[in-house]
Amino acid sequence: MAMAAPALAHVSVQPEGSAAKGGYATVNIKVPNERDNASTVKVEMSVPTEHPLSSVMPQPVPGWEIEVVRSPLAKPLEVHGKKITEAVSKVTWTATGKGIEPGYFQKFPLSMGKLPEDADQLVLKSVQTYSNKEVVRWIDVPEEGQEAEHPAPVLNLSAAGDEHGPADPSPTPAATAAAQGPDLKKADASGADTTARRLGIAGLVLGAVGIAAALFTGRRRGNA
Repeated sequence: MAMAAPALAHVSVQPEGSAAKGGYATVNIKVPNERDNASTVKVEMSVPTEHPLSSVMPQPVPGWEIEVVRSPLAKPLEVHGKKITEAVSKVTWTATGKGIEPGYFQKFPLSMGKLPEDADQLVLKSVQTYSNKEVVRWIDVPEEGQEAEHPAPVLNLSAAGDEHGPADPSPTPAATAAAQGPDLKKADASGADTTARRLGIAGLVLGAVGIAAALFTGRRRGNA
């Protein structure tokens, strides 16, 4: 049981939504603390050079300093018409306070892309350092049918275009009104003014007819 314990809680990577080939994704590097007598004070994650990413942006995490290392590419990438000659090769989080204490875990968010189109997964080998100087290397690449003692975090990639939510949602009436803004309000006000004028004119005409009828009736009575 002691030998199997490391595999029960290990550093892993979890996408928010989907991680489609050729697209961008937000992922969380999840780091649990497996020790009861030390805190995790440093996490290093490597980005595979065989599948370089043009963009890897970490989200600030309170209590942690972040270092992003970029390395030159043997073969430049072309992204949105621009040549990329270097890519992120490592991201390191170093605790400025207590770190990840026993019994807790921490998520480190990253925005990553463009994800490779010719791979089914990204292996993000990671190294976890404790406050007692112990170092755990999560670098074993899992093989089918086997359980690694220190498995590396693996980001599984879905088919290209496999994303959640409608690609082109139809606008709702409220959204249409909001998009049109003041012009729609002006149109509504103009319509209301026109209706009011028509009702006012009709009222004047009816009033004039009533007065004429009253005068005619009065004259007939006078003649009688």
